Amino acid sequence: MDFDDVILGRRSIRGYRPDPVPRPLIEEILTLAMRAPSSMNTQPYHFYVIGGSALDAIRAGNTERMVAGIPQSREFRTGTAFAGPHRDRQIGVAKQLFAAMGIARDDKDARQDWVMRGFRQFDAPICVIITYDRDLAESDDTAFDCGAVATALVNAAWSRGLGTVINSQGIMQSPVVREHAGIPDDQVIMKSIALGWPDAEFPANAVVSERRSVADAAVFVGFGE
Repeated sequence: MDFDDVILGRRSIRGYRPDPVPRPLIEEILTLAMRAPSSMNTQPYHFYVIGGSALDAIRAGNTERMVAGIPQSREFRTGTAFAGPHRDRQIGVAKQLFAAMGIARDDKDARQDWVMRGFRQFDAPICVIITYDRDLAESDDTAFDCGAVATALVNAAWSRGLGTVINSQGIMQSPVVREHAGIPDDQVIMKSIALGWPDAEFPANAVVSERRSVADAAVFVGFGE
C-alpha cells in the first residue's frame, strides 16, 4: 500500500471480526512502528500485546468495576474536559458515530452499551497496551514519543489490512490491566490500542472523521519574500 493511501485511508475501527491475528504479523507491525522518532533515541515505550483469556479477564474486570461505579484509575494524566472548538470536534465525531449506528439521542441504553464497548476494547481479538518507563515520567518528551510510536503502529497495521482504534477506556481500571497483563510497577500505563481484522458489516467502521484544513491549522512565515 502506498504511503498516501495508508494516511488518507486509515480510520478508527470499532468493530472487529473474531479471526486471530498471527503473532509474526504483530511483530512485523511493531518493528515498523519502532522506527518512529523519539527524543534523543530514548525509545521510552514498551508494548504489552494481550489476547485470549488474559484479554477476556481485562474486559470482564473493566466492565464489572465501571458498572459498580468504581472511580477510574487512569495512570497517565487526564487533564481537564475539552472546551471550545476541541469540544465541538469531540461532539461532531460522536454524532457521526451515533448516526452510523442508528443510536437516537434519547436512547440511553444504546448509548451506554456503546460506551461499554470501549471498556471491552471494542471486542477486538488483540489489545496493545503502551507503557513507558516510570523514571521518565516527568519528561514531556516521553508522552510525545509514545504518541509518535502509537501513530506509527496504527498506520503500519492499516498497511497490512488490520484495523485499530487508540483509546483510554481500556486502561482506565489500571489495577485490572496490571494484574492480567503482568505489567510491573516500574512502568506507567499510558494508552491502549484495539487491533484486529475490521468487520466490514459494522456501520461505525465506515465513519471518516473530519479534518481541519491546512489553511486553518498552519501559519506560514517567511514565504513569498
